[in-house]
Amino acid sequence: MNPAIDAQEAKDIKASELIGKLSSSPSGLSSKEAQKRYKEYGYNEIVEEQINPVIKFLKFFWGPIPWMIEIALIISLLIQHWEEFTVILILLLINGCVGFYQEYKADNAIDLLKDKLAYHVHVLRDGNWLELPSRETVPGDIIRIHIGDIIPADIKLIKGAYITVDESALTGESLPVDKSVEDIAYSGSIIQKGEMLGLVIATGMSTYFGKAAELIAGVTPKSHLEEAVVKIGDYLIVLDLLMVSFIFIAGLFRHQSFFDILGFSLVLTIASIPVAQPAVLSVTMTVGAMALAKKKAIVSKLTSIEEMAGMDVLFSDKTGTLTKNQIVIAEISPYDHYTKEDVLFYAGLASAKNGDPIDKAIFDKIEESEALSKKIEKYKTLKFNPFDPVCKSTEAEIEYKDEYKFSVSKGAPQVILSRLSDSDTEKNVCGLVDLYAEKGYRALGVAKTGKENEWEFIGLITLYDAPRKTSKGTIAQAKALGIDVKMVTGDHIAIAKQTAKEIGLETNIKLPSSFLDKQGVEAEEIVENASGFAEVFPEHKYKLVELLQEKGKIVGMTGDGVNDAPALKKADAGIAVASAVDAAKSAADIVFTKPGLSVIINAITESYKIFHRMKSYSIYRVAETIRILIFTAMVILIFNVYPVTALMLVLIALLDDIPVMTIAYDHTEKVNSPQRWNMYQVLGMSTFLGILGVLSSLILFFIGIDIFKLDIAVLQSIIFLKLVVAGHLTMFVTRNTGHFWSVKPSGIFFWSVILTDIFATVLVVSGVFLAPISWELAAFVWIYSLIAFLIEDYLKIYFAKVLDHTGIKYFQK
Repeated sequence: MNPAIDAQEAKDIKASELIGKLSSSPSGLSSKEAQKRYKEYGYNEIVEEQINPVIKFLKFFWGPIPWMIEIALIISLLIQHWEEFTVILILLLINGCVGFYQEYKADNAIDLLKDKLAYHVHVLRDGNWLELPSRETVPGDIIRIHIGDIIPADIKLIKGAYITVDESALTGESLPVDKSVEDIAYSGSIIQKGEMLGLVIATGMSTYFGKAAELIAGVTPKSHLEEAVVKIGDYLIVLDLLMVSFIFIAGLFRHQSFFDILGFSLVLTIASIPVAQPAVLSVTMTVGAMALAKKKAIVSKLTSIEEMAGMDVLFSDKTGTLTKNQIVIAEISPYDHYTKEDVLFYAGLASAKNGDPIDKAIFDKIEESEALSKKIEKYKTLKFNPFDPVCKSTEAEIEYKDEYKFSVSKGAPQVILSRLSDSDTEKNVCGLVDLYAEKGYRALGVAKTGKENEWEFIGLITLYDAPRKTSKGTIAQAKALGIDVKMVTGDHIAIAKQTAKEIGLETNIKLPSSFLDKQGVEAEEIVENASGFAEVFPEHKYKLVELLQEKGKIVGMTGDGVNDAPALKKADAGIAVASAVDAAKSAADIVFTKPGLSVIINAITESYKIFHRMKSYSIYRVAETIRILIFTAMVILIFNVYPVTALMLVLIALLDDIPVMTIAYDHTEKVNSPQRWNMYQVLGMSTFLGILGVLSSLILFFIGIDIFKLDIAVLQSIIFLKLVVAGHLTMFVTRNTGHFWSVKPSGIFFWSVILTDIFATVLVVSGVFLAPISWELAAFVWIYSLIAFLIEDYLKIYFAKVLDHTGIKYFQK
């Protein structure tokens, strides 16, 4: 078998020779040969891990933690603390197993999502055209590409008129490039116009794009979540270094063993820094992504879940999203001496039988007339240019019985009229277009060339696309969630206003000219105050997103066409609707698999839940770190006593990991507004709860040492049990903004907490690894922790109101 051919080499080889060189044929590869090459070349993929960059980032950020555990293990071995050595070793093994299992589950979930997002291509195999996943193309395949496709491999163009290709992702050149037979089209390019056949010459990492991707692998911008994790991590690390430094210096001044101090300090750091955070956040997002998939919203980037949760403005396409995209012909208006049948006939010649919904509507109308159907069959289409979203028209070259040729065109009236030299026609037709637009009808102009090759206007065809029944309710729900929905359409402004009335939007519809010639704040305010925009071109969508992002908004944008890709990429939450072409899906963060906008409400509410879980875990984790770090440091510095042993800290870290893994499956309160990371809110509430935990632990320590007169070993066991039980009860405090009973916890979360605490109780009562305590003392710790928990829950509500008064909203519902 011949190897794949480099694109540069293929430029100098004719297409016919290349087919032979790749052991292909004009009828395509055989299935047997394709399977053989598929096994040799593998998947036609360039980047395997696009969907989970956050997981990689979190692993990098918390990467040093396992090494610290291993250092603590070695120190325990050197100073012959065998119990600590055993428990730390168990901790390492369990963390490794849990991490592997959770990552395995996450990767499986991600693979399922990637399968649902797989792009397809038409491939010639065994003389038949098949629709196959792009990843299954191999060198030697003949494929068909057309407008909206992402070219799946480097190909040599072998048949067809021409294609216009966007190669900006490869070359950085913003202008599209025209290509024809014998040219090379590169993997990753987007077809903007035309249709051709191509011979696959290279796939995967052997492509031009694949080689470039190797150079930039791993370079991704930080999301809001990553920035939040960094801020939380910085806060905890600074706090840990400060407290550990105090403990270390105090120990040295008191002439304690250097290795004892070092071992305890390392273990304290391990216990205080959230080792499980990467697993918790990745599992939470992955479980959420699978929940979204069940609701017909496929996530292409996990970070988009968080962006969706914060979205406060949504630009929605009208056609196909807010409307049914079931276009019917409403009225036909002939011009001058032409008849309605003439308008329909020439519109049919300017359409493709297997074309877009407009073409389908025209042919459906033609088929109602037997005479028109027979007449149109007598004409031969020599050349056809399909609808171009930039030119907004179609055009065909027609021949009649080898006698004469002429051209026909249909499209936006202003585009068709621009080809005429008669200004009176333009004035008359524009007035008619406005009248139809007020009824909510979209007009198409139809024209043909005469004997002297001059364009003649034939008439107008008006189209109607009824709003979806769900659109009005969906927009009302979005508004109730605090999201400002703005309609975006290429249709006439009068049509847009009529549609806005029908779906419950205000009729403050603007044209692009209202903001394009404005600067800064003035342009931003125009866009923010408008309820929608009409007569919009794709480049205007990009500008709309950019203006509101500059105003600090988190912007969502829906789209379906190839020219929507830049705006979808620019938006914080780019949403490709069900009918979207591959190029739009590739640029989007979320892909809907169900028509209409109703899916978005489910996606938004689910993203709110996911965000809420991540935020509640972050508040709990910081609070737990504060209560352990500051309490331990204060007791050591004031009383010259270790309130817990290094072994106990390891056990606390181990027991904490179990319930936090179930947070992804917990129930959440109902949230009715966009959610964002507010570090003052998160760190303010967690610090307050942490300080409450420090005070309750200090009081218990004082009771044990001064009232109960307990020896230090028993007191350490009591403190250990209190830190476990009270710490886990804090999860019930942080999981919602109201009182702990306001939202019922899920079974798996509730029982993971309770059973873990029961296990810790049995551990201290039985004296395994720890000094044993009586059941009475254990019961006292439980009662004390429950009372502290109730006080903490009440004070949380009070402190949240304090945050609200300072402008730091905690009750963000």
